[in-house]
Amino acid sequence: MITRGVGLFPTADVPTMRQLAKQAEDLGYANVWFGDSPNIWREGYVTMAACAVDTERIIIGTGVTNPVTRHPSVMASTWATLAEWLPGRVALGIGVGDSALETMGRKPATLATLERWVANWRKLQAGEEALEEHSGKPFHLAYPVPGKVPVYIGASAPKILKLAGRIADGVIMLVGTDPIFIEAGLRTIEEGAKEAGRSPADIDVVLWTPTSILDDRSAARDVVRAHVARIVIRPLPADLPPDEMDQVRRIRESYDYYQHMVNVADHGSQVPDSLVDHFALAGTPDECAAQLRRISETGVNQVAIVPFVTPGDSRARVIEAFAQLPL
Repeated sequence: MITRGVGLFPTADVPTMRQLAKQAEDLGYANVWFGDSPNIWREGYVTMAACAVDTERIIIGTGVTNPVTRHPSVMASTWATLAEWLPGRVALGIGVGDSALETMGRKPATLATLERWVANWRKLQAGEEALEEHSGKPFHLAYPVPGKVPVYIGASAPKILKLAGRIADGVIMLVGTDPIFIEAGLRTIEEGAKEAGRSPADIDVVLWTPTSILDDRSAARDVVRAHVARIVIRPLPADLPPDEMDQVRRIRESYDYYQHMVNVADHGSQVPDSLVDHFALAGTPDECAAQLRRISETGVNQVAIVPFVTPGDSRARVIEAFAQLPL
């Protein structure tokens, strides 16, 4: 059965974030995923731990962290501590890095770096030694570790989707809401899984989607345009028509990472309705319900919304509205 998740970027103070996480649990959401981009948001791990205090069931994780600003020794200790405190309720989401790096003029990690990071992190989580990348010295956690924490790789481009299929427990897939793109992403994950002798059924696939649910369809689309721009700056798992690809190229040239996930970002004005239809869950409740039905037929395990609102509105309203849509 498909479940609901919510991605919460720490754009608000900790008390507000705690309320949103508690609301998601009360409404039956399975996961709450916290963004990690310290130059533009509050600190993700502090926020995540604070939200854990108020919840009893919901799985808490990162959506997503990266292997450059977060050394595996720090992350091994962080997640071992969280897993000890919240057994069965934590999940590491990691990608190559995005706004956390771009805002400092650094580039995302290579896929090889990400793969090595995950391998070392898993060794540390298992109580084994890992080799420090720069010194070559072996190191380990000097206290008992509580057991496995699942690794979800945040992925949109074909190469990282295939890597996720090879090594990850789950995938946070950012490819849009059009079944054409979802199914292309799932096929790529399956290719990676088969290369590693794994069953695709063992990989938990979370579809990550910008979401705006309003009675005014046009207003709902406007709210998510900037996040659609964020999706299309990376390679896509399927082709778009030539006129839409021309628009995508213009978006890639104008994207501003300091306005990452800001719904009034200048690059949002470059996004036409056709791209919104491909890459977001945005519209009236009935329209979103119909789109959600199409998504549920693709085989993803979870739809994780990123609720977007205009100033003066609250993400709590979108979290409530999505919970009312039938799965």
